[in-house]
Amino acid sequence: MKVYRKRVADDILKRKLEGKGAVLIEGPKWCGKTTTAEQIAASILYMDDPEKKEQNLTMSELNPKRLLKGAVPRLIDEWQLAPKLWDTVRFEVDHRGELGQFILTGSAVPADTKEITHSGTGRFTWLTMRPMSLYESGDSTGDISLKVLFENTEEVDGTANLGLDRLAFLICRGGWPQAIDMRDEIALDQARDYYDAVVHSDINRADHVQKNPERVKRLMRSYARNQGGQVPNTVIAQDIAANDESPISEETVASYLDALRKIFVVEDMPAWNPNLRSKTAIRSSDTRYYIDPSIAAAALGVGPTDLLNDLKTFGFLFETLCVRDLRVFADALNGEVYHYRDKDGQECDAVIHLRNGKYGLIEMKLGGDKLIEEGAKSLKAMQKKIDTEKMKSPSFLMVLTGIGDYAYRRHDGVCVVPIGCLKN
Repeated sequence: MKVYRKRVADDILKRKLEGKGAVLIEGPKWCGKTTTAEQIAASILYMDDPEKKEQNLTMSELNPKRLLKGAVPRLIDEWQLAPKLWDTVRFEVDHRGELGQFILTGSAVPADTKEITHSGTGRFTWLTMRPMSLYESGDSTGDISLKVLFENTEEVDGTANLGLDRLAFLICRGGWPQAIDMRDEIALDQARDYYDAVVHSDINRADHVQKNPERVKRLMRSYARNQGGQVPNTVIAQDIAANDESPISEETVASYLDALRKIFVVEDMPAWNPNLRSKTAIRSSDTRYYIDPSIAAAALGVGPTDLLNDLKTFGFLFETLCVRDLRVFADALNGEVYHYRDKDGQECDAVIHLRNGKYGLIEMKLGGDKLIEEGAKSLKAMQKKIDTEKMKSPSFLMVLTGIGDYAYRRHDGVCVVPIGCLKN
């Protein structure tokens, strides 16, 4: 029997169940939504059980309340097969008057909302899961806690065990739970299989519009090349058209990307708007990111060896890995991850901003003293721009690195932390 690896979302799910009658877990397929829900569920209804699927669907039409009977919290897996269950769950939550009643999980493909009459406001809460962070997959020592950094940056001491070769592999393998304990060659196949499924099937199911697989491949390849950038849809359209017999419109690109967002394949990063000492205009375009770096690697058709031979691409995909992990950790801290860029060229790769007003500034660098120095210099310049009379000073400045044996605090106060020793 496969051993369950603890997820950061475990504690988030418990907390959300204490505050609402039902929790809907969303996220990309294969990221472990159902398995995580199973750990806390007291009873489970698998809507797509082959032996009971037709019976379940019939019952959802005739007497949906019957499907909700069972010990709570009751997990309803693949609930979107019977969208009417949404309103039934809402009704039950209202009339039971109890919290923590239901957990809904299912495919990343959106449910048909035509049969849903109520938004679920006040009864439902949402939890977004992503592929595993390095800490969850056992590839980070977890010596440095992001939570502790928000409370105290005096003590920064940790070790990491990731070399460049291993990091390249982890980027291409991704955080897919079923790949974690597989042989390396087989583990790498999982992300490629995921990519193929998106191209040939999942993207069409997102909006029920058949798309040209070759165009989807070109779009995903272009998107992968623009990881970490704020490129508009027009640039992606031009990129695709350069390798296509017929032009593709900006509207078509937008519809394809919207479909990818619906199935949680891409997750762009919004811009951060701090209070600045100057009147510098902030560029508010979202930064492009896949939800997992392995999708970008598969879209580009590259493996670990290719990344080692192309450090520029390696750096871009390393940034995507960092963003994935930071988002997982930020969720546990009631925070969001943003980016910053202004018209003067000042940038900050990631800003983790918590609901209590605390925030940390992060630069992501693959490694090396020169790049670390560049990152620290940029962070200090960014810090000077912030008007600390109108908002708090940053809780920490961090250069998040790909390689490096140790985490430490520099004399200028900047923390240098390898991704292989970070946790929430």
